[in-house]
Amino acid sequence: MANVLAPKSWLASHDGPVVRTISLSDLRDALLRGYRDFAATPTQILFLGIIYPLIGLIAARAASGGALLPLLYPMVAGLSLMGPVAALGIYELSRRLEQGREVSWFNAFDVLRSPSLGTIVSLGLMLCIIFLAWLFAAQMVYRMTMGSLPMPVSLVAFGQQILSTPEGRNLILLGNAVGFLFALLVLTLTVVSFPMLLERNVSLRVAVHTSVRAVMANPGAMAVWGLIVAALLLLGCLPLFVGLAVVMPLLGHATWHLYRKVVVQP
Repeated sequence: MANVLAPKSWLASHDGPVVRTISLSDLRDALLRGYRDFAATPTQILFLGIIYPLIGLIAARAASGGALLPLLYPMVAGLSLMGPVAALGIYELSRRLEQGREVSWFNAFDVLRSPSLGTIVSLGLMLCIIFLAWLFAAQMVYRMTMGSLPMPVSLVAFGQQILSTPEGRNLILLGNAVGFLFALLVLTLTVVSFPMLLERNVSLRVAVHTSVRAVMANPGAMAVWGLIVAALLLLGCLPLFVGLAVVMPLLGHATWHLYRKVVVQP
């Protein structure tokens, strides 16, 4: 059961809404509600759910050979950093369903009429910068760990290098550790900020600050949520990113309901 934090606590800031503490049962309920929304609007797969797999395929193709090959995994993994932007239309569909209004996938474009569109774009650009920073960091990690080895000529050769050399094992450990930090940063900044901007015309600072407070109020639950998101995205990438056509809308709907559980409505 979600509980409202005491209004006088530091989490109930004067320049932002009150956030609640939640439990693992709230996460389960958010996922169930997200599934119900997904089942209620299956036509979204025809458009919204296909965009993300196509982006993944393009990223994989761009890094399938030559100097970009070492960035294949960082590019695919880094797509999750842009997930909150890709899910904007999904949040809007859940918001309309919550209000008892008729919904079709065309309603996802209602985001473009949001009073907070400028702020949403600013937050999206922030995520783009974080994504580029992640790719730069991944390239630096590769040079630090495997820069002395010959450049692989194929994906198979690259996989053999990673799995059969000490440098490759160092790359796996260090690269995933750095990637975890970037994923944690994005989760902290955006877990409730994008849904909030769809519902309220608030500043970027208030939206991000509320998201940070929500994570700090619920470190355990948010850690589990991050693991759930990572696991589902991993499953969605198999095979060839096709599963993301289901995973992305499902997570988008569930994130809207998580926002409802964490942030007190005005």
